[in-house]
Amino acid sequence: MNEETQMTQDPVLVEVLGSALSSIVEEMGETLVRAAYSTNIKERRDCTASVFDAAGRMLAQDEGGSPLHLGSLMGIVDEITRRYPAGSIDEGDTFIGNDPFTGGGSHLPDIVLVSPVFLDGEITAWVANLAHHADFGDRGHAHIFQEGLRIPPVRLIRRGELQQDLFELILLNCQVPHERRADLRAQIAANRLAVTRYTELAGRYGRRTLVAAGEALLDYTERRTRAAIAKVPDGVYEFTDRFDCPELDEELGLGVTVTVRGDEIAFDFAAPPQVRASVNVVWTALYAAVYYSLKTLVDPDIMANAGLHRPVTITAPEASVLNCAEPAAVNGRSETCQRVVDLIHGALAEAVPAAVTAASNGANTGVHFSGVDARTGRYFVYLETIGGGCGARLGKDGMDGVQVHMTNTSNLPVEALETEYPLVVEEYALIDGSGGDGRTRGGMGIRRTVRVEDSDVHFWLDTSRQRSRPWGLFGGEPGASAGVELSEGAQPISHGYTRLQPGDRVSVLTAGAGGYGPPSERDPEQVRRDVAEGRIPAERVRESYGVEPS
Repeated sequence: MNEETQMTQDPVLVEVLGSALSSIVEEMGETLVRAAYSTNIKERRDCTASVFDAAGRMLAQDEGGSPLHLGSLMGIVDEITRRYPAGSIDEGDTFIGNDPFTGGGSHLPDIVLVSPVFLDGEITAWVANLAHHADFGDRGHAHIFQEGLRIPPVRLIRRGELQQDLFELILLNCQVPHERRADLRAQIAANRLAVTRYTELAGRYGRRTLVAAGEALLDYTERRTRAAIAKVPDGVYEFTDRFDCPELDEELGLGVTVTVRGDEIAFDFAAPPQVRASVNVVWTALYAAVYYSLKTLVDPDIMANAGLHRPVTITAPEASVLNCAEPAAVNGRSETCQRVVDLIHGALAEAVPAAVTAASNGANTGVHFSGVDARTGRYFVYLETIGGGCGARLGKDGMDGVQVHMTNTSNLPVEALETEYPLVVEEYALIDGSGGDGRTRGGMGIRRTVRVEDSDVHFWLDTSRQRSRPWGLFGGEPGASAGVELSEGAQPISHGYTRLQPGDRVSVLTAGAGGYGPPSERDPEQVRRDVAEGRIPAERVRESYGVEPS
C-alpha cells in the first residue's frame, strides 16, 4: 500500500497532521509577534505565517493573520523556484521579497521571508512569514516607484549566514531603520523555529507520510469546497457598487458576475483602467479577496489551503484597477479589496441569503502620521487601520467598531500609541446611530480624534465610503458614511494628505454598516434597548421602526 492510498484510508492521521501543520504556523506567528519591535507587529499583529508544500501550494495559514496577506504569500514560492533552480537552493537559505510585479507580493510594506525545509536532501516544504513594515511615510502614490523599496525574491540568508551587505542596503532605504532591523530579525527567528518544528514532525512520522498528508489535505479541502458550492443554486448573479478614495476626485464603478455551475464557480469582474493612485490591485490580492469571500459564504470551517482554489475561476480586465500592471501604485489595495468582498456578498445574496451580510464599512481606513519625534530626534511612522461597522446578518446584528473581511489586525492600545509617538488620543468612541436600520441592525462606526504634539507631522488617510453609504439587504437601510474632520486653523486635507502642527486635531470617522431586513420587523423591545444604549437616535425610531420610544 503506497503512502497516498494509506492517507485516503486513514483520515484520522490526515487530521492529526493537518492540526500539526496548523500548530506550526500558529507558533510561528506568535514567535514573530513576541519578538517584534514595532507597534504595528507586536501590538497590532499585522503579520501572517504559513506553510507551503514543495510545489508552493499553501497547506496552512495562521488564523490570527489577515486574509489579504495571502495575496503577498501565494506567489512568492513560485517566483523563487522560477528564479533559482532547485540545485542552487541550500539548507539554511532564506529569501526576502515584497514586489507585487516581480515577487508575488501585493504591496511593498508587506515583506515576506521564505525558507526551504530540507528532508533527506530534498526540499519538502517551505515556511514563510509576512510582516507589514510601517515605514514608508510621506510618500507619493502615483506609481510603484514612489511607494518604497521594491525587493524581488533574493537570498537574505545563505547557508545560515546573513548577507550583511543586502541587509544594509534594505535598511538604508527605510525611514525607520532601527525598527526594520529588529522586525526583520524577528521574522528570521520565526522561520527558523518553523523549520525546526517541521523537521521534528518529519522525524516522528517520516518525510513520505508528511508529503502524502499534504496531498490528502489539499484533496480533502477541494472535495469539501466543491460539495459546498454544489449546494448554491446554479445561476448567474451580478452586482455593482461604487468605490471612492481620498486620492481620486471621481468614484469608480466596480462590478462582478458570479456564475455557479454544479460544483464550480466563476467570478468575472468589471473594473475601469488602473489609476494614478494607490488603490490598484494586483492579481494575487484579487484572488485572496475572492477566496476569502467564497470561504465565508459556502463553508467557513474549510481548512485554509490551496485545495480551496481548484474549483474557482477568476477573471478581471488586464491593466485595470482590479488586475493592474506595472508600474501601478498599489499601497492602498486593501481599500479596494474590501469592496471586492461587498461585490461578492451583494451578488450572491439572492442565492445564499442566510450566509451573506449587508455591506460592512467597506474600507480599511488606514491613518498614517509621520515626522520627527522631538523627544528622540528620530523619524517615526505611526500606522493604524481603524475598524468600523460590520454588516447585519439574517439572525444577528452587525458588530460595532471591528475590523472586517480582508483585515484582521488588532487595536493599538492608546497607552502604547502615546508612549511611542508624539500624539495624544482625545476621543475613541462608537458613533451613535451610524448603523443601518433593519430587522437586524448594522454595526456602528468609530470616531477617533488625535492631537499632534510635534511640528510638521505628515498625515495621510486611506479610506472609502465617504461618498456612498454601505448598503442594506432585503429592506435594510444603509449605514452612515465615513468622514474626516480637522480642528480650526489646521491645514486642509487635499487628496487625503495634510501637514499638521502642534495642537492640531484630526478626527477620523469610519463608516457604519448596512441593516438586514425591514426595520418594521425588529422586536420593539430590542428597539427600545437600542435607543437607551444610543445605538438608534430616538427621533429615528418612529419613522424607521414604527415604535414609540419609552
